[in-house]
Amino acid sequence: MKEQTNIPTGKVERAGRFVTTGLKVGTNYIKHYTRKLMDPSTTKDALHQENAEDIYETLSNLKGSALKVAQMLSMDKGMLPKAYTERFAMSQYSAPPLSGPLVVNTFTKTLGKTPAQLYDKFDMKATNAASIGQVHKAWKDGKPLAVKIQYPGVANSVKSDLRLVKPFAIRIVGMNEVDMDKYFDEIESKLLEETDYKLELHRSQELSAQCAHIPNLVFPVYYPELSSDRIITMDWLNGQHLKEFLLTNPSQEVRNKIGQAMWDFYQFQVHKLKKVHADPHPGNFLLRPDGTVGIFDFGCVKEVPEDFYVNYFLLTDKEVLKDEKRRREIYTNLEMIHPSDTEKEITFFSGLFQEMIRLLTHPFTVERFDFGNEDYFNEIYAYMDHLYNLKEVRESKVARGSRHSLYINRTYFGLYSMLSDLKADVVTGQGRIQEMINASN
Repeated sequence: MKEQTNIPTGKVERAGRFVTTGLKVGTNYIKHYTRKLMDPSTTKDALHQENAEDIYETLSNLKGSALKVAQMLSMDKGMLPKAYTERFAMSQYSAPPLSGPLVVNTFTKTLGKTPAQLYDKFDMKATNAASIGQVHKAWKDGKPLAVKIQYPGVANSVKSDLRLVKPFAIRIVGMNEVDMDKYFDEIESKLLEETDYKLELHRSQELSAQCAHIPNLVFPVYYPELSSDRIITMDWLNGQHLKEFLLTNPSQEVRNKIGQAMWDFYQFQVHKLKKVHADPHPGNFLLRPDGTVGIFDFGCVKEVPEDFYVNYFLLTDKEVLKDEKRRREIYTNLEMIHPSDTEKEITFFSGLFQEMIRLLTHPFTVERFDFGNEDYFNEIYAYMDHLYNLKEVRESKVARGSRHSLYINRTYFGLYSMLSDLKADVVTGQGRIQEMINASN
C-alpha cells in the first residue's frame, strides 16, 4: 500500500478536502439520475459504490476522527448500504500508512530519540495502519515489540473534523440532526480520550491486569519508558485478525473457545468493573489456532454510570418488562421515551422498543446461545431496516436513547457481529457471568 508523506493538519486544508469530496458526491448523484433517466431500472448500487470510494479516499488520507467515524459506521451492518460497510471496514486495520520520515519525527519530538536509538531493531514499514495511529514491529533485548504511533494533528483536529463529517453521516445514515448533535458530543469526548496515549497506557495496564483471570485471553506487557503522549510500546502478540483467521477453517471447538473468551471478557468488564473496552472491531483482536485471543488497544473505554447500568440491564429481565408501568419508567430513565411525548407517541415507541429489546437481549435470557444462527441476525437486520424506514422514527423531534447507550450499544453490536462471524456457540447465562465475577475476587 502506498505510504503517505504528509497529513493535512490545518483546519482550512482539511475543510478543503471535505468540500472537494462533497462536490464529487454531488457529481455522483447527477450521474446516477442521468443513468436512471436512460434506464429506469437502474438501482443505487453504483451510486453507493462511487460515493463509498470517494468518501473513504478522503477520510483515509485525513486520518483521525473522520476516519474513526467511518470505522464505527462500518460495524453497524444494518445501518449502511453494503458498499459503505465493506469500504469503511478497511479503516479497521488497513488505511494508508505514514512514511518513514514522519515516523522518525514523531519519536524525536516526543521521546527525544530516533527509533534506532531506542530499539535494537525497528521496522520502518508499518504492519497495520488504522484511524488514529499505525503499528510498527520492533525488537529490544531479543523480544519482539509492537509500537503504536499516533498520526500528526489528530488530537487538535477532533472538534473541527466532527463538524465537517457530520453532514456526510446525516446523509449516509439518514439520522436527523437532533440525534447527531446529541451523540456527536459523546463521540467527541471519547475521541479526545483516544488521542491521549498516556491515558490509554494507564487503562491498558489496569484493565489487562483486572481481566487476566479470564480463560483464554492474552494481553501484552506495556513499556512506559518507551512510550509517550503519541507513542505506546507493548509486547508483540502473534495471531490473525478475524477475516484471515476464518480463512484457515478453524474447528467449531476452537470457534466456541474464542467466542466464549470474548463473551466473558465483555460481561466481566460491564458487570464487575462498570467500564468496558468499547472498540470491539476485528482490528483489535488477534485469534490463534489454540483458541486463545490476544487483546490490545484500550484507547476507547466507556465508563458506565451506575443508574444507567441498572436501568439498561433491567431490559434483559423478562419479568420486569411484563409490568407496563415499570417498563415505561425504565424507558423514560433511559431517554427512550420523553416527558413531552403524547400518549400516542409513548404507545407507538414503546411497542417498537419492546420488540427491539426482545430481539437484542435474547442471548442474555438463555443458558447457551448459538451466534451462528443466521435466522436470528437476519431477523434483527430486517427489524432495524423496518425501523429506519418508519416515517414516525425518521421525523421524531427528539433523540431517543441516552448518550451512554451509544457506546454500550456499539460494544454489544460489535461483539455480536464478531461472534456471528465466528459462528460461536457460547454459554451466555447469568451463572457464567457470576462465575467470572467470583473468579476475580
